[in-house]
Amino acid sequence: MKLTVGTSQGIYAVDGRLGGAAPKLVLACRGVKAIIATSSGLLAGTRAGIYRADAAGLQWSSSGLQEYGVRQINRTADNDLIVGTAPAAVFKSSDEGLNWQEFESFASAPEAQTWCLPSDPPRPAQACAMVTHASDPNRLWVGVEVGGIMHSADGGTEWTFGLPGDNPDIHTMVAQPDDPDTLFVSTGYGRFDGLAEMVEGNAGVFRSTDAGAHWSYVWRGVTPRYARPMCIDSRPPYALTVASTPLPGSRYQLEGGAQAMLFQSLDQGESWQSLCDAAHTPSPVNFAALTPSPALVGGVLVGSDNGEIWSVSPSGVWKQLASGLPSVLSIHAH
Repeated sequence: MKLTVGTSQGIYAVDGRLGGAAPKLVLACRGVKAIIATSSGLLAGTRAGIYRADAAGLQWSSSGLQEYGVRQINRTADNDLIVGTAPAAVFKSSDEGLNWQEFESFASAPEAQTWCLPSDPPRPAQACAMVTHASDPNRLWVGVEVGGIMHSADGGTEWTFGLPGDNPDIHTMVAQPDDPDTLFVSTGYGRFDGLAEMVEGNAGVFRSTDAGAHWSYVWRGVTPRYARPMCIDSRPPYALTVASTPLPGSRYQLEGGAQAMLFQSLDQGESWQSLCDAAHTPSPVNFAALTPSPALVGGVLVGSDNGEIWSVSPSGVWKQLASGLPSVLSIHAH
């Protein structure tokens, strides 16, 4: 198993075998939040736009959107590419990322006037979560941090706005593989005017079974509550895995570490079990990247803020695949 790994400082080629060769830097850049396969190679979303490479992922070149930080890349049912960016905008490519067209209706929606990251001073919001419908290329959902969820049923001409549990702090969104109208979203404490009270219900995972029209909170009794990375396995039983921390800024450099945890549900969020071993209960390092393992049903590949990559089995067995990297932000296995 070969890994193309996005980090805070660039893209690395990683030998995913235990005891494999040391990671190799193949592109120096900042903030590589997304990597996806195309018909001819790979695309990566970075703080300075899109980069493309051949299938080996060793030679990279710029491919547009240099003025944007690309936070998410997804593919529609008819093979167009959709990206979400910071500042919050949505773009489409029908030629595998060579050219991009903005959905101007998204950024000009009335709700967009309130979107922001509640720092001092406020910073622009970012479109960091996205789901495209498995069979209908005109349907897509875009989650904004901090803003809410925008849904289009007509290919991005018009949008409807929603808030899961009145929470606008959207981090990651996925769809149930065998039921594309069932959506899951991970959320935090961010609000337009600051931070919400850190109590149950104000951060965590929400589920919708009607394409985002209504949401229910499925994180009850789970701590820590601040949920960010999330992935779902496309193979039955469709394991849903989520990483969480106590605070928005949790990281390994803090006294006491990040205090992060990793949870998994096999019943669409009705119940959760920890995937953490003794060394990660709670984890001193934060989990910034999370993707299903192609080698193991229900297993995940986890990237940490101190530059480690782990393979985690459904029974909670952790095996380190790499270390010594910058903070790991995205993982693509091939």
